[in-house]
Amino acid sequence: MPIVPDVPAYGGDQDETRGAARLSGPLSRDEPQPQYGTPPQYGTEPPYGERPPYERQPGHGDPRPPAGPGPYDPYGTQSPTGERPSYEQPQQQPFEQQPQYGHQQPYGARPQPPYGTPQPPPAPTPSPSQNPVPMPDAPQPTPAPQKKSAGRDLSAAIGVGVGLGVVIIASLFIVKAVFVGVIAVAVVVGLWELTSRLQERKGIKAPLVPLAVGGAAMVVAGYVRGAEGAWVAMALTALAVLVWRMTEPPEGYLKDVTAGVFAAFYVPFLATFVALLLTADDGPWRVLTFLLLTVVSDTGAYAVGWRFGKHKLAPRISPGKTREGLFGAVSFAMVVGALCMQFLIDGGHWWQGLLLGLAVAASATLGDLGESMIKRDLGIKDMGTLLPGHGGIMDRLDSLLPTAPVVWLLLVLFVGST
Repeated sequence: MPIVPDVPAYGGDQDETRGAARLSGPLSRDEPQPQYGTPPQYGTEPPYGERPPYERQPGHGDPRPPAGPGPYDPYGTQSPTGERPSYEQPQQQPFEQQPQYGHQQPYGARPQPPYGTPQPPPAPTPSPSQNPVPMPDAPQPTPAPQKKSAGRDLSAAIGVGVGLGVVIIASLFIVKAVFVGVIAVAVVVGLWELTSRLQERKGIKAPLVPLAVGGAAMVVAGYVRGAEGAWVAMALTALAVLVWRMTEPPEGYLKDVTAGVFAAFYVPFLATFVALLLTADDGPWRVLTFLLLTVVSDTGAYAVGWRFGKHKLAPRISPGKTREGLFGAVSFAMVVGALCMQFLIDGGHWWQGLLLGLAVAASATLGDLGESMIKRDLGIKDMGTLLPGHGGIMDRLDSLLPTAPVVWLLLVLFVGST
């Protein structure tokens, strides 16, 4: 019985036990040879270690597999003769190179001419010395108009300061009631500036009408009835703010009322202590001492800080203030305080003036920092533009308001209330 391997007759296979390639084919001439495409004949394997003889079949070409891998057959077919099919290569265009495998041209790239084709000369590059042609400026949007802010014109500031000083001194020593009216007007204007800025920058609607009426009444009550009248007027003003705000929608009621009560305490209530200073027998001199100490403290802080200032006092609140300026404010205020207590206040002593000057410098600096904190929170530089070179009324009252109760209290302790 002929031995026929159990593998296809058209090629070799892999020995599963030894891992060696072997050829498969007929071993006897007597048996009919399988045609291409017919199923292989199965029989007994040749003895171990022997290879079946190879014999070319007529008309069937070489049954052995090709030496190398054949061309890719997308349809899984093969030539019956075992020959490799030929593939026609497309003819290349004159100025087009076929992309190599793995180096394809990017999408949209211009085809390159074949090697050796003359290239056009490159465009001339301008030398660095040549100036490029300027491009026309693009139209810029028109900037939004800025809100007018008070400058720091020195001549205007001096003129306004002298004018205010004349009005204050004249009203102070001629008719006390006129000076009380000046205080009330300053309070109303200051409240208007503060509430306007709160509504403009924070959307807080502190009621101005009860604040203005209650503030003016607070100053008059303090001058007529003393400290008791000032406290009663303050309580009534706060109550009026609470009731007045009830006429509007409840949204934002708490913050509006809180801002209104704060404004009533900050501006008119503190200003009432100036009217309390005026009630004494030497009231005009006490008020003058209060004004001189505050102005001199601010002037000393500005002069010394401008000339010698290097160390910031509170950079996050007021970058312009320095420790050297604070030392100048204390020094100037103590000297002027000693002179005022010695020559202007009845029964005063120079050492009391030193303490008074020290307290005024501290309170004026704190008041200035507090006002700066409010303006920084609101994102503004000045509270108003009413006074050229100074800003608004509140920009001049920033150090006066917290200093008034300090001076009133110390003078009462040093020389009494009458």
